[in-house]
Amino acid sequence: MIYPVVAYGDPVLRKVAKDIPQDYPKLKEIIENMWETMYGASGVGLAAPQVGMPLRLFVIDATPFADDEELTEEEINQLTGFKKVFINAQIEEENGDEWAFNEGCLSIPNVREDVFRPEEVTISYLDENFNKHTETYTGLAARVIQHEYDHIEGILFTDKLSSLKKRLIKGKLANISKGKVRVDYRMRFPELKGRR
Repeated sequence: MIYPVVAYGDPVLRKVAKDIPQDYPKLKEIIENMWETMYGASGVGLAAPQVGMPLRLFVIDATPFADDEELTEEEINQLTGFKKVFINAQIEEENGDEWAFNEGCLSIPNVREDVFRPEEVTISYLDENFNKHTETYTGLAARVIQHEYDHIEGILFTDKLSSLKKRLIKGKLANISKGKVRVDYRMRFPELKGRR
């Protein structure tokens, strides 16, 4: 089942998400639906708050990035088949120089901006079978993880922009929350009573 993606302005996107117990009802089904929703919207990552659930859960499939010819062989290998479920994730450490990359977000359609993030992240999380992992990622894999992790902390990529950039996109963001935006996937807009 494809969930509607929650648009910018919805309070659920600003909540710090809650940990998920192992016996959480229909968790496998929720994860399957999140994959379906993400692929249906051509995304590479999706966090539970983006589909209206304030849970510490996100899914990532960064495989499409592996086609970028400008990447090193190491980066291509890291991104090829990089498909994971992150439950109750905690970032342990961020290291390295901050670097800019043009980010977008399914909850903030048609807005893309350069965001600076550290080049390396160490994260501990549970997979869909509740096995614990602690792993370190660099480059684009690290970035996608940091972006999705921010969602479960109630942070959006637009929060990381300069005050000038924020002012420049303020109108676009207001229009998104009102549903005045063209998208080719289902969305739920906070300032619209109905759904599209």
